[in-house]
Formats: sequence, structure tokens, C-alpha cells
Amino acid sequence: MNLGKSLADARKHKGLSQEETAEKLGVSRQTVSKWETGETLPDIQQSKRLAVLYGRTLDELIAFDLNVSEIQEVIDRTGEEVNEKIDWTKAWGKKYPVLLQYKEEVDVVPYAEELKKMLRNLENTYQYNQLDAFLVLKDILAGVWSAGKTE
Repeated sequence: MNLGKSLADARKHKGLSQEETAEKLGVSRQTVSKWETGETLPDIQQSKRLAVLYGRTLDELIAFDLNVSEIQEVIDRTGEEVNEKIDWTKAWGKKYPVLLQYKEEVDVVPYAEELKKMLRNLENTYQYNQLDAFLVLKDILAGVWSAGKTE
């Protein structure tokens, strides 16, 4: 995504018009429009002020990834009731077919037993509820996997 689109998306996400943004920054609405269309670029001072106004870091504003932002917004808007109706394995299985196939190949029971022990240990040691223990274990596993990719 280009910087202009990033600026426009960040402004809209914050619920500001070009006029309101211009007023807060002490520039004209046309200047904001030119930044958003890529006709001109804000200088570094203006970029910093834009980042503060939009509640983003300068890096986030420059390297704004609409897909990640959209996904985060969907997650934030998805209520627990809707979340429970989604078959996440099936949804992710479209991208990662192993999620739909492994149960036919892998003896899941010994892995499940070890994971249950780890979950109970997290619950008992840190007084986590079941969901928090699951999320912590998932995050630990993701960290182990990420570290293994770099070795």
C-alpha cells in the first residue's frame, strides 16, 4: 500500500474528515488531499504529527498493512457468540490442508494427554483460567516454532 492510501485509511479509521485533519495540523484541506492522493508528501514533522493524531507510530503509518489492520478490526468486532459458530479448523484448513488431514494420520491421544498436563500445570501454577492457560501454551508453542525456523 502506498503512503497516501495509508494516510487516508488511518484518517478514516480515526473518524476524521480531511477538513478536521487539516484544522488540527494547521494546513489546508487541499494539502491533506494531496498527501492522500500521493501528489505531495508530508515532511517529517508533519508525518510525526499525523502519526500522533491517528494514534499510530510513524513506522506503522509508513508501513501500514491494510490486511493486518482489517483482520484486527474483524477480530475486535467478532463477539463470542459468533466466534463459537465459526469452524476455525475448517476455515484455516483451506490455507493449511494438514489441519483437515492430520487426524487420519496422527495418533492424537498421547499428544493430547501431554498438552492436558501442560494446561493443568499452567492453571495450577499461575492460577490461569482454562482459556488463559490455553492461550499462554499456544503462544509458547508459537515461540518455539518461530525460534526453530531460524536455526
